[in-house]
Amino acid sequence: MDRVWAPWRIEYIRQEPEKGCIFCNRISRKRRRQDFILYQNSRVFVMMNRFPYNPGHLLIAPVQHTADLAALSAACRADLMGIIAESIEILRRKMDPEGFNLGMNLGSSGGAGVRDHLHFHLVPRWPGDTNFMPVIAEVKVIPEHLDRMYRLLRPAYGTLERKMSARRKRG
Repeated sequence: MDRVWAPWRIEYIRQEPEKGCIFCNRISRKRRRQDFILYQNSRVFVMMNRFPYNPGHLLIAPVQHTADLAALSAACRADLMGIIAESIEILRRKMDPEGFNLGMNLGSSGGAGVRDHLHFHLVPRWPGDTNFMPVIAEVKVIPEHLDRMYRLLRPAYGTLERKMSARRKRG
């Protein structure tokens, strides 16, 4: 039998099941580094996916707890798209991917793992980022640690926070 060692997962396995919304819980407890939250304003936040498809896999969501895209204000929807565009540029600068997957799963039948709080997945892609492991062993190999990714990306989002703040002050 082949083994893939992932000792960091024991923390996840032993934890109590989370009550409430994972997104609302993360943004309300204000532990940005521990929760891998890269950016937050009054309407939108960006966090790293703890179980990424690839290094740099981001989750971009409204602060408002809703599963209904139409329930968001026009300003919030615009903010979501603006932050998605900014995130693509940050990932381009910091990680140099050749492409991206961007998607949102709405509802259980749509594949939503978190049904009640809509969110976008932004996944950077490179040639060769797939290999035989998922096919043969049903294992996805992620070649970069989450802490390192956070240290790489967070300064760019700090710059984005300053840029957005200046934009709001100008009106």
